[in-house]
Amino acid sequence: MAEMKLCNEWQPIVIMVAIDFALAIVNLLLKNVLDEGMDHLVLITYRTSMATILLAPIAYFWERKSRPNLTAGILSHLFLSALIGATFTQYFFLLGMQYTSATFACAFINVVPVLTFVMALPFGLETVDIKSKAGRAKILGTIVCVGGAMLLTLYRGIPLTNQSHSRSKANLSLNRPHSNKIKTKRWTIGSIALIAGALFWSSWFLIQAKISKRFPCQYSSTAIMNFFSALQSAILSLVINRDISVWILEGKSEILTVLYAGMVGSGLCFVGMSWCVKKKGPLFTAAFSPLIQIIVAMFDFTILHEQVHLGSVLGSILVIIGLYILLWGKSKEAKACVVKSTQATIEEGDQEPSS
Repeated sequence: MAEMKLCNEWQPIVIMVAIDFALAIVNLLLKNVLDEGMDHLVLITYRTSMATILLAPIAYFWERKSRPNLTAGILSHLFLSALIGATFTQYFFLLGMQYTSATFACAFINVVPVLTFVMALPFGLETVDIKSKAGRAKILGTIVCVGGAMLLTLYRGIPLTNQSHSRSKANLSLNRPHSNKIKTKRWTIGSIALIAGALFWSSWFLIQAKISKRFPCQYSSTAIMNFFSALQSAILSLVINRDISVWILEGKSEILTVLYAGMVGSGLCFVGMSWCVKKKGPLFTAAFSPLIQIIVAMFDFTILHEQVHLGSVLGSILVIIGLYILLWGKSKEAKACVVKSTQATIEEGDQEPSS
């Protein structure tokens, strides 16, 4: 009995670590094919198509009895959700990743919960009680996280690599006088793209909060969203680039990336995270997001040989610290709400007249 209880306690942790490891591999594969010149919108089209193929049967059989009717209003919201949360978000994140690095892009993923919190305040979806420790923690976490994001964007700093590696980079720079300016320009464009991607993703959470009330079927809504995103990305790609040759997958790396990123990254990982949210809550699941960046950083430096800069390390540390401060505040707030509701229930029971 004790062994079964211990297994149940460790199961969500093991699943989240496995999910983060799988998503880290997704980011590395995406970075690799982007550097090889694969079109962003084509990649999104194939990835969302694979996710749709995987999730559609699960959604049909799992939610066929509980799924409400699809009205025009729900479909329009799902179309907007696909445009904001899948098409635009993925496009800007892929563009930012191509111009910077996989580790740098993952740092902006950690900013998303904080941006979502800030954007939810005007709509009343989040509240802040400055007098409470939880409220002050949420404010402090937001400030620290935003400060880390600004540091990531505005400051690169010295490269943190060994001397031989740095010398080889320096020799290349001498042979190409304008390479530093080009790299700086690309890094700036990539940073702006990642900020845009983070803002779109945060906006998607607000849209999804409204959709979940009218259409509370996560597998069906995700399958439909991926289907709409595949159509949107395909149409945009054909409008922007009418060269049909970009749709031909060249080599095993592109085929593997499309299959793995779609089936595993957008499919199985989502199912696993949904299960963990159901078992342990959203705070538990969100707390594991910095692990993706740590795993990616390890592979990014050793396998892809990407340059790691001081600004990226310091900014990432601030973002992670700010994220955990915010999550701690939300956790305290959630516990306080549970205590208040329990006390209110007890008081109502005491006030009932005895028969």
